[in-house]
Amino acid sequence: MSELRKDPVTGRWVIISTERGRRPSDFAVQGNKFKGGFCPFCPGNEDKTPPEILAFRPEGCKRNGPGWRLRVVPNKFPALRVEGEINREGVGLYDKMSGIGAHEVIIETPNHEETLASLSPKHFEDVLWAFRERMLDLRRDTRLRYAMLFKNHGEAAGATLEHTHSQLIALPIVPHLVMEEMAGAKDYYTYKERCIFCDIVRQEIQQGERVILENAEFIVITPFASFSPFEAWILPKRHNSFFEESQIHEIQSLGLIFQETLKRLEKALSFPPYNFTLHTTPFKERNLEYYHWHFEIIPKLTKFAGFEWGSGFFINPTPPEEAAKFLRELVP
Repeated sequence: MSELRKDPVTGRWVIISTERGRRPSDFAVQGNKFKGGFCPFCPGNEDKTPPEILAFRPEGCKRNGPGWRLRVVPNKFPALRVEGEINREGVGLYDKMSGIGAHEVIIETPNHEETLASLSPKHFEDVLWAFRERMLDLRRDTRLRYAMLFKNHGEAAGATLEHTHSQLIALPIVPHLVMEEMAGAKDYYTYKERCIFCDIVRQEIQQGERVILENAEFIVITPFASFSPFEAWILPKRHNSFFEESQIHEIQSLGLIFQETLKRLEKALSFPPYNFTLHTTPFKERNLEYYHWHFEIIPKLTKFAGFEWGSGFFINPTPPEEAAKFLRELVP
């Protein structure tokens, strides 16, 4: 029989449709196929992007030229622009403000056909260092309140360029979903005087049935109320509300477990399109005892239709316990 499950953080309900139970081979997904043609992110085309903000390249290598192993550039067609002041105004009962923010692209490798999962472990770690460095820099801007780090991998996941890259959009407001998570976490802390994410980590380690991977610093789980098949969360075991304040050994450990998770998803689901997002504490907050940063990885295996959009309920045809077992037991 199907189950209704409630997300303990946001209060969102999902339907785990056990009667429709689907294994990885049941999902017909379009893998990432390279089409070729001109790519502005490939070496030699540096003049086709805005000037780089950050680059990892050998010493003495010329800026905005070939030789780099990772580049961060402003998005050529930004959702928000860094120039200007924030002007807020009301139009009757409606509110609006100027589109101030930052929109950056992290070009993760010069190799057009590489993916995050195929990078060397050190190169993957460099990507995380770039994430951290850019977030530390952006939070110095007093106009900005939040930075949303995300990746769209594959056309079905929203990628408009196939060369592997992530994006960072800094906002003058805190996204509603993040506020929802923080409010739910704060309510739990007020009642129990414990961080709900720390409790999730402890319980999942004890139960084991939704654990995919674990190392000394991190745990990867399929959340109890997964709204999408093979959804995975990466959580630090040590309580920390800001990703950008992670320490050296934590970034190194995160790189290993994050990449291994992507490799297992690729092997299990035949190189699926996916999104990942970083949920972390807003810039202007202090360290919070009740909120805990984490990455969420969502393979694009199902489509949302009228029921989902109209009700806010999501139907997941693969119980998270089965997804975790499959990924955990997968031979690398």
